[in-house]
Amino acid sequence: MNDFTHFDEGGRARMVDVGAKDATRRSATAMARVRVNRETYRLIETGGTKKGDVLSTAQLAGIFGAKRTSDLIPLCHNLPLSGVSVELHLNADECAVDILATAECVGPTGVEMEALTAASVAALTVYDMCKAVQRDIVIERVCLLRKSGGKSGTFERKDV
Repeated sequence: MNDFTHFDEGGRARMVDVGAKDATRRSATAMARVRVNRETYRLIETGGTKKGDVLSTAQLAGIFGAKRTSDLIPLCHNLPLSGVSVELHLNADECAVDILATAECVGPTGVEMEALTAASVAALTVYDMCKAVQRDIVIERVCLLRKSGGKSGTFERKDV
């Protein structure tokens, strides 16, 4: 268990003390994909769902999700986010909504969880807004694409 920072010497969960760490500029970008059928895709594209504008609503939900990450993930620190962006793109070839979420802050710990939460909440919102017309929607490919800042430096996913 020594390699996992969220466990103490006895194997019990703990919130990592980041008080002695330097505050640095940090950024993280995550993605998610929501795969739908052609009819649902057309409704999203034309704004024809009964609940309204799927993409705008999911964009706002993702931003709200990033801001509430520490309320959802028990050992996450509450970070002073300096920016969050959530982009949703219609992908006609894959019959999907592709989501990119970026979170930024100046602080003592990274914003990977905020970016991942933003992408996930945006994806869940697309699902929620479309579930009345399609029950077998698939949320997939939720992953961290890149992160920068902090002692561990830059990470960039190569397999996407």
